[in-house]
Order: sequence, then C-alpha cells, then structure tokens
Amino acid sequence: MIAALAGGVGAARLLRGLLAVVPPEDVTAIVNVGDDMVLHGLRISPDLDTVTYTLAGAVNPETGWGLVGETWQAMDALARYGGQTWFRLGDRDLATHLYRTQRLAEGAGLAAVTAEIASAWGLGLRMLPATEDRLETRVDVVGEGELSFQEYFVGRRHAVPAKAVRYDGDSAARPGPGVLDAVASAELVVVCPSNPVLSIGPILAVPGVRDAVEARRADAVAVSPIVAGAAIKGPADRLLVELGHEASVVGVARLYAPLAATLVIDTADEALAGAVEAEGMRAVVAPSIMHGPDEAAALARVVLSA
Repeated sequence: MIAALAGGVGAARLLRGLLAVVPPEDVTAIVNVGDDMVLHGLRISPDLDTVTYTLAGAVNPETGWGLVGETWQAMDALARYGGQTWFRLGDRDLATHLYRTQRLAEGAGLAAVTAEIASAWGLGLRMLPATEDRLETRVDVVGEGELSFQEYFVGRRHAVPAKAVRYDGDSAARPGPGVLDAVASAELVVVCPSNPVLSIGPILAVPGVRDAVEARRADAVAVSPIVAGAAIKGPADRLLVELGHEASVVGVARLYAPLAATLVIDTADEALAGAVEAEGMRAVVAPSIMHGPDEAAALARVVLSA
C-alpha cells in the first residue's frame, strides 16, 4: 500500500501516474484541507476536488483545476446582482459543493463525504482529508496583514510578497479518520510534488501526522516541486525565498530531510545531486515534469523503484 501526502495540481498528476502502474485500491491519498473555505454558504475543498477531477479524467487541462467544458451561468447571474465572483465556481462544479455541504449538514464527516464523491466519479483509491476539523492556511503579506489562503492565492493571484504562513486551528485539529493508520501501514510513503509550505505544510501541521511520517522516513520518497530553481506551477519558488528558504532542490532537501530518505529531482538539477545528499537525502535523478499521463506514469515508476 502507498500513502501519498497530496495537495493540488502536482499531487493530482503524480497520483494519476501511480494509478496507471499500481492497483487503485493500493493507493491512499492524504489530502490537504488548509485551502478549504465557506463561500455562498457552501463548503469548498479545492485540493480534494482537484485530485478527484484529475483522477476521473474530467479536469480542465488548461488550468489543472475545475472541470473540462465548464460553463459559468451561475457566476454570470451572480455578477448581475453584485455578488462575490472573485472565486469563480463553474456550474457543474457547484454540484460537488452543494452535495458536500448537504451531507455535512446531515451529520456526515468530511472523510465519508469525500469517499462518496470519489465513488460517484468511479475512483478506486482511498482519499482521506488530512483532518475533519477546522484548519485554515493564513498568509501574512506585506502591507495588508493576514489573508486566507484563497484571498492570497486567488484574490491577490499570489502576487503579493509574504512574510509568514501559519495554519490556524492546527493545535486543536485531529488527524482525519484513517490518516495515521495509512501512514503507519504503508509500504511506501510519498510526499507529492506539491508546495511544501502551502500544500504539504498544513498536512504536517495536524498533530501526530508529522511524527507519523518521520517514523516512516526510511520508507518515504519525496518528489521535488522545484525544477531548475522554479516551481512548475504556482508560487512555491517565490514563497520559499520570501520565507527565508532556498528555491532549489537543495532547499527542498533541507525541508524534507526529516521526513523522507529519498528525494526525486529532475534531470535539470542533476548537478545538485551531491548537494542534496549532503543535506541527508539520497538523490534520484529522473525526468519529473509531467506533461501528460505517460510522463506521470514514468515518474510514478521512478518513485516506486526509489
């Protein structure tokens, strides 16, 4: 069994590769919920939905999130009334949030609702929210103070410099059902190529999760989200520098050395393999940019063999 710490587009693509080379029932994705929000009275879980839509083959390939062929009539009608449309929800995507909100109001837990949604899309893997409790990623930006993750990422298009990031609610949050057992029983723990601060950080902030992953360090493989000093998607490179880290595979190794024994780095960073190993991680060099399903499957095979 494989337990994968996942958040966002990069994780979804690697999970798609894993499902192409191992039975889906052998994969458990532990997914970030620090991005979750309530908007229009609806509970929205962007990373859970991105993973779901990607694995179902329904994700918008141009953005890496949302649904392909989406329409926007609800948002256009809302704009007529002067409602909040800065975070746009497609017409079919709205159904996911309506269902999640309904089931949570009925007393179901987020883990159970996530399983129901995954099953409705025909997915065979287990998807577990990192926690069912409130956990909110907050970004302290220059000149404005703290913003919620979505205000920073979508509202400001992650273009404002950050001073700090914290995970509000982390001290009281409990690991979601099955999370600790999945890490403890996995043959392989994978840290997906997600933003170390905004996607993986909230998962590890849930009390007990970091300790569980560190206990499996010898059986853990991380994939660097930084290639040749830049993020494949999103602000990871810039944010790492703003928070005092190095935007390179070496900087990633410094963050992940306590968690995983091995770091997969792209061929573009082969010259830095020695520096990665000096930080205490074995470096495995392989093509890591997932342009499509074939590249994702090839990277998944590298992770499994590592």
